[in-house]
Amino acid sequence: MIWQTGPFPAIADIYSYIDGAGVIHFTNVPTSSTVEYRIYLKEKPSKSAADSSNNRYDHLIRQASRTSDIPFYLLKAIIKAESDFNPRAISRAGAMGLMQIMPENVEDLKVKDPFDPRENIMAGSSFFKTLFKRFNGQLPLALAAYNAGPGIVDRYQSIPPFRETEDYVKKVMGYYYAFRQ
Repeated sequence: MIWQTGPFPAIADIYSYIDGAGVIHFTNVPTSSTVEYRIYLKEKPSKSAADSSNNRYDHLIRQASRTSDIPFYLLKAIIKAESDFNPRAISRAGAMGLMQIMPENVEDLKVKDPFDPRENIMAGSSFFKTLFKRFNGQLPLALAAYNAGPGIVDRYQSIPPFRETEDYVKKVMGYYYAFRQ
C-alpha cells in the first residue's frame, strides 16, 4: 500500500466524477478538462477538530497502525467519527467501544472485551484493513463498508445512497485531513 506523506493543504477539497462504466473516481486535484468533476467534499477542517481530539489512545493507535499498515491518522479519524474517543460508547445499533465493533463481529475478530481500548483498536484496525483490501484500496468504499457493511457496498458498487453513510465518509475524510496537518 502506498500512502501519501508530507505537508498537506489547509483546505481538503475532494472532487469526484463517474466514468462511463459507472465507477466513481475521487481526487483532490482534477486533472482533466474533458471530465466533469463535481465537488464531493469542500471543507476547511478546523484546527479545533484536531486540537480537541483525545491523545490518550495515540500509543495504541500507533501500535495498530504498525500492525495493520493503516495510517495512524486514518485510524484516529475513524475513532473520532465512531466514538469521539469514548471507549464505553454504544451505538443505537449496538456497536461498541472506540471503533464501534458490531456484536456480530466480536467473536469473528476474537475480541474478549469490546470496551478494552487496546483490543477494540487492534480488532477494528484489522477489520478495516480487510475492507480496504476487499475494495482494492479505494478508501471511500472501505469507509462506507465500515459504516454500512461490505455487502451493501458490494450491492451498490459505490458509496450507498444513504445520508448516514455519505456523511460518515465525508466526516472521516475531514478528520483525516485535519489530523494530518
